[in-house]
Amino acid sequence: MKPTLYYCYDAWCGWCYGFSPVIRRLFHQYKNYIDFETLSGGMILAEKPAPVGIMAPYVAQAYQQVEDYTGVTFGKDYLWHIFNPELSDWYPDSLKAAVAMCVFKSYLPHRTIEFAADLQYALHHEGRDLTDNEAYRHLLEAYGIPAEDFYHKLASNEYEEAARYEFALVKQLKVKGYPAVLLQVSDSKFFLISSGFATYEQVAATLNNVLEETAKQYEQPVPVA
Repeated sequence: MKPTLYYCYDAWCGWCYGFSPVIRRLFHQYKNYIDFETLSGGMILAEKPAPVGIMAPYVAQAYQQVEDYTGVTFGKDYLWHIFNPELSDWYPDSLKAAVAMCVFKSYLPHRTIEFAADLQYALHHEGRDLTDNEAYRHLLEAYGIPAEDFYHKLASNEYEEAARYEFALVKQLKVKGYPAVLLQVSDSKFFLISSGFATYEQVAATLNNVLEETAKQYEQPVPVA
């Protein structure tokens, strides 16, 4: 079988936002050799969503570290909600962004790595609330997705169930935090490539080692990163 790389992330995860350039580069480097799949982890799920003020103190302390370590920047419109939580109307919740990803897969399943990065840029740089349907409209235009059909699917039980299945699958894969990258080389064999933020060089080195070790299981050349 052809190896499949699973990118386990959450659209609300700041470290995943920092990892976006890494996973994008990995996708463009390896997409001709392995398949890529994006799974939403469900980092923020609650029966009653809490206001952004619950997470704001942590983000206010951590975002600078993410910037310094990864090279991404958090936008002023996003940070406004972090530093003014008492004025914010945000109630972070991972579900809608995960449903949107499942809907996106019904149109362009081979471009989910790009869409994940765009979702995170929309939130963390542009300050778009991913619990708001309108946060996705500009991306639909960019990817040529019909808006009416997209929003119909976004509201359906079918795609919510698909998103919740992904949450369960990520747990089954024993992912402890985000971002995480795993490689499946057989029906039952998975390798953890990275857990938490890692540089492109670190991820590519580990991935190449695993591909070399398992090369006899599939008829694909091993890329040189």
